[in-house]
Amino acid sequence: MNSDSHYDVAIIGAGPCGTTAARYAAEECSVLLIDRRKTIGTPVQCAGFLPKYDELEELMPDADLPDTFGYPASCAYTETRYQRFIAPTGDTKEFGVEADVLDRKRFDQYLAERAVRAGADLRIGTRVTAIDGRSVEIAGMWGSHTISADAIIGADGPGSFVAKAAGLPGVEDDPMGVAHAIAYDMTGVEIDNEAIEMYFGRNFVPGGYAWIVPHSGTSANVGMGIRKAMCEPGVTFRDYLHRFIEEHPIASKKLEGGKVTSVIAGMVPVGGALRKTCAGNVMIAGDAAGHLIATNGGGIPTAMVAGKIAGETAAGVVNGRCDIEEYESRWQREIGMQIRTSVYVRKLMDGMMRSDPMMTAVMNMISPAHTKALQRGQLPDAVKRLLVGMQRRLG
Repeated sequence: MNSDSHYDVAIIGAGPCGTTAARYAAEECSVLLIDRRKTIGTPVQCAGFLPKYDELEELMPDADLPDTFGYPASCAYTETRYQRFIAPTGDTKEFGVEADVLDRKRFDQYLAERAVRAGADLRIGTRVTAIDGRSVEIAGMWGSHTISADAIIGADGPGSFVAKAAGLPGVEDDPMGVAHAIAYDMTGVEIDNEAIEMYFGRNFVPGGYAWIVPHSGTSANVGMGIRKAMCEPGVTFRDYLHRFIEEHPIASKKLEGGKVTSVIAGMVPVGGALRKTCAGNVMIAGDAAGHLIATNGGGIPTAMVAGKIAGETAAGVVNGRCDIEEYESRWQREIGMQIRTSVYVRKLMDGMMRSDPMMTAVMNMISPAHTKALQRGQLPDAVKRLLVGMQRRLG
């Protein structure tokens, strides 16, 4: 532990975004990485789907990908080859996606180890209680302290304390832009271990989709992302998940007899990146900034790219090479287009999701290649014309 109370960079949040930021900033600076959890990687808050490196290059063609994507095989439960969409009618459409299903605890701990090896100090079981300029008050397992930092990175997720302290907007301010994810790890299920399955239908998952993500053998993560504004009155998120597991005409047959081994829950910001992500000496990144592909709720790749940019910018600020606004221009250039496009598509699809026949029609009219493009936050012209035309007919 650095005996001095001053660090060049303080990073709050040791998920994939914060640990990647720490790994890059620590190449040049003294870095303190803070996380309120006593064990990195727990509790798990997502299904852990991460496309392979070649897929990530196509997903984010303008991004300089961090080397932390080169993780060991022990960080993954299994590999998958396909994504499969199941329409409300049961019609299916699939396309190839080479991906890993991550063991998030191992993956996050690997990233934390990379940050520490690069020179960052890691302080777990520690909360940030106040930020005032360069002063950061912390409290936790090692008592209460005040440290100073020339640059501060908030990678502390939706509802970011760092964002609030810096007077930046929060991703939770738009109710239609926030999805709530709930999932079970299950064992004793009969699934396709090569495919990620995504199910649609307003009776089971309004304003979102349900998923079956294989872990290996007869184990899987089964869950859904739902926006409260589109739910039936009096029906909870867990009610919808149980309805899907027990009553869906296709999924229930695969999940019959399965036993729940853990519960996963979290908030997913699908409203797009915030209009302002830096102020003073503070940057926010990852879920705290809305760095997420809204069409699929995937946030690990964009969070890690944003973390790399934040860490490199922090080092540049400390060493006088750039000002903090460089962070915003860089992430906009590298991942901004994909995020903006995915939000536009999500808003177009919101209208379709209110009608199962309409949703089925759209899914049947879009080719597998174009479906894959939509999942990447891309919008081919032919699909745009189709979606805009159907949106107009819906009024």
